[in-house]
Amino acid sequence: MYTKAIDLKEFYDTVQGRVVKRILRQHLRALWPSVGGLRLLGVGFAVPYLKPFLGEAERTIALMPSHQGAIFWPTPETGDEKGLVSICNEAELPIETNSIDRMMVVHGLQGYESLDAILRESWRVLTGQGRLILVVPNRTGIWARVDATPFGHGTPYSVGQIRAFLKDYLFVPERAERALFFPPSASRLLLSTAPAWEKIGARFFNAFGGVNIVEASKQLYAGTMVGAATASAAIARRRMMPTASGRDLLT
Repeated sequence: MYTKAIDLKEFYDTVQGRVVKRILRQHLRALWPSVGGLRLLGVGFAVPYLKPFLGEAERTIALMPSHQGAIFWPTPETGDEKGLVSICNEAELPIETNSIDRMMVVHGLQGYESLDAILRESWRVLTGQGRLILVVPNRTGIWARVDATPFGHGTPYSVGQIRAFLKDYLFVPERAERALFFPPSASRLLLSTAPAWEKIGARFFNAFGGVNIVEASKQLYAGTMVGAATASAAIARRRMMPTASGRDLLT
């Protein structure tokens, strides 16, 4: 469940999904207050969060991995409106090198293999001044432990892990935020209190937000980007790194 585009669409059509979408859109807009004249790419199932930027960005494109499938977007109000979604191989995005100004990955990091592929491709397609946002489940948040939402599927990460991975792939972590502090319940009464939960949680219980939102910029060197084998080896080392409790870092 929640591994296919149609399942994700159905979630965002629910009351709970609409509340989640509204809250995360606020965070994303705060990070990117203006995308005027920029080229924006969403990877994974990012379409719920691309819509506010549609009339502002020079060009907006959504790519959905082939294993996830795709839905038509944006929903046409007239018969001649063109779709902006394409199915892709996440290891070979059909985008020119150094051509994207802003890139957003939501519901796109299902495991370490996809993380490796997407971060390598992100570095390739982003311009020198490009920015990347990753929206991923938080390891210490309750949303990652509940299968009834999309954030309970795939691999959850801590902010520290995401920062480390970004550095391995020549990105500079810039900012990190947490969101979704209200419990992952479909209760309309509880959902009506979500804004209050967000304010209280961000101030007093920040570690327990349901998702991590991490922004990074592209790091440039005089040499070449880290090779795929080197980056994969770095991930393997991090997976085996023991934590203070003796457990694997990414378990």
